[in-house]
Amino acid sequence: MPGAVSRTAALVALYRAIESSRSEKIRLFSAPFAIDFLGWRFRWALRLSRIPVFGSAMPWSLVDGHWRGHRGTVAVRTRYIDDALGDSLGSGVSQIVILGAGFDCRAYRIDRTRQARVFEVDHPVTQAWKNTVILQRLGRFPQHVTLVPLDFATGTLDAVMPGAGYRAEARTFFICEGVTHYLSARDVDVLFRWVARSAAGSRMVFTYLHRGMFDGSARFTGADKSLAAVRRAGEPYTFGFDPVDLRRDLAARGLDLVEDMSAAAFRERYLQPLGRGREPLSEFQRAATVEVTGRAPLG
Repeated sequence: MPGAVSRTAALVALYRAIESSRSEKIRLFSAPFAIDFLGWRFRWALRLSRIPVFGSAMPWSLVDGHWRGHRGTVAVRTRYIDDALGDSLGSGVSQIVILGAGFDCRAYRIDRTRQARVFEVDHPVTQAWKNTVILQRLGRFPQHVTLVPLDFATGTLDAVMPGAGYRAEARTFFICEGVTHYLSARDVDVLFRWVARSAAGSRMVFTYLHRGMFDGSARFTGADKSLAAVRRAGEPYTFGFDPVDLRRDLAARGLDLVEDMSAAAFRERYLQPLGRGREPLSEFQRAATVEVTGRAPLG
């Protein structure tokens, strides 16, 4: 794997591969492409987790490091977004835009995405590696997927999406997973206001960090270690929302809050029914579903 590719994107692929290796009765999803994005160290960790005796007693700190709860959060948020995507495809959505796509393979593992046009927007370095992996796995690139290279720090969606074939008048489902964490407040505002100019009824699922971990207004187990870990990796967390103010902040951008998912809500909906309610989740990571109102954003 090229060294310039995001380390956090590789970790997410590892966590998805681990979840996919669980018994079909208790796993949240199957992501068969995830293993193809792993370097040898992560493949070794995955093999250990699959050994029945060792896997059940595995010291998960070998895999999770300073990211306690992050593995479980990646699993539940992946399932949550899969569910939301399925609901949107069943209600007439004709476009899917995956912002900061990383190694997201929903366009290749979920057959129903073929009924829509999928745009994967991401940094060209990560995108080039992903393109190589998909071609090796499938032999050809799916016709319903369009890759849109963009560095969110230097470019804008306005500049690249029309030329890629994106239609602002079409109802769209946006995925913004693991992206807002790494943007500036201004870049998040620009991104959300761009989404708000899409067709009324379009929806977006985005993940976000609780602002309290940055300003000290809330305390979370493992937050300090996670902040330090991403700084060392060269991919520091930079932005968060306050759940208390989320509905107001979204309304100011022309978006209606449909649902805001906390760790407790994820645990109740997805883990407890499978007898996995005691698995750790990251309490400062959340996900929300929003809908485009059709009203002009304020400001």
